[in-house]
Amino acid sequence: MFAQQIIDALRTVRYPGTNKNIIESGMLEDDIRISGFAVSFSLILPKENDPFRKSLLRAAETAIKTYVDPNAEVTIHEKYVRAASPAKKDPDATPSWKHIIAISSGKGGVGKSTVACNLAVTLAQMGFRVGLLDADIHGPSQPKMLDLENYRPMAVNVNGRDLIQPAEAYGVKMLSIGFFVNEGQAVVWRGGMASNAIKQLIDDADWGELDFFLIDLPPGTSDIHLTIVQELHLTGAVIVTTPQPVALADARKGVDMFRNDKIDVPVLGIVENMAWFTPAELPENRYYIFGRDGGKTLAEEMNVPLLGQIPLVQSIRESGDNGQPIALQQGHPAAAFYTKIAEQLLK
Repeated sequence: MFAQQIIDALRTVRYPGTNKNIIESGMLEDDIRISGFAVSFSLILPKENDPFRKSLLRAAETAIKTYVDPNAEVTIHEKYVRAASPAKKDPDATPSWKHIIAISSGKGGVGKSTVACNLAVTLAQMGFRVGLLDADIHGPSQPKMLDLENYRPMAVNVNGRDLIQPAEAYGVKMLSIGFFVNEGQAVVWRGGMASNAIKQLIDDADWGELDFFLIDLPPGTSDIHLTIVQELHLTGAVIVTTPQPVALADARKGVDMFRNDKIDVPVLGIVENMAWFTPAELPENRYYIFGRDGGKTLAEEMNVPLLGQIPLVQSIRESGDNGQPIALQQGHPAAAFYTKIAEQLLK
């Protein structure tokens, strides 16, 4: 085992978000030590608590075992470069984003991500410049719904800064944590790591000028919600719920969270999803599987607008699973529900 073999193996490892391997990026320190099957070296990481740290170290170890010796005993030391402190963030640092809207839900499984995806596509088809951040760390679904599962972000140089280039589909720019983990791999991060990852996707990406920046938040209330509020000046939040009492109880907490004195984000409205079911063979019938008008009642109770009610429609589910959001099919009855919500939101 020779030092050059170690270096060549590490050339196969790329730091997430860039098109350079860790050798090109100057992340390997000149301290390779080899003794029998034992090999040790140091990697210089951009910052402490880097959200990609563990995956990078694991990839480096795997590369050596794959390309050098499967019996290698690898020890990697971590070092960090402290960059100069940036200037204090200007509260108006994102004037190129006209409206920043959080799409939230009190609990999972109510169709929040489907609403966020179709709303983004609808706004793009109306001619607006739209960005969509999939901030649902533990359940990122936007890559699948926008047919971008194979996209791997590259770095672009913008005014001397290396920025992550968002994917683009159907006129919507999108970034997701799902781009940085293997399919089927669980993201097991503490709150601080998750928050740092979200900050990178906001601050270190080339979003450009946007009319609407939509954020698909995780369900519930968590560190991610606080991070978003601290990082961005939100125009408002949209709460998605089903009419089921269990979902409504959590949606009520979601409205309360945004109205909290420490958060103070306007709630632009409630979307009632899966409001009823109409079978194709009985188009005049409505079956209220999860209860009737629960979202509408909650909106009246909390004194916020009801942006719309969306029925439980098989084609909405199928289009999302196929990476072709139903909002693309202008004229489709299901697409009209999202158009109405977009129009209400614009008001």
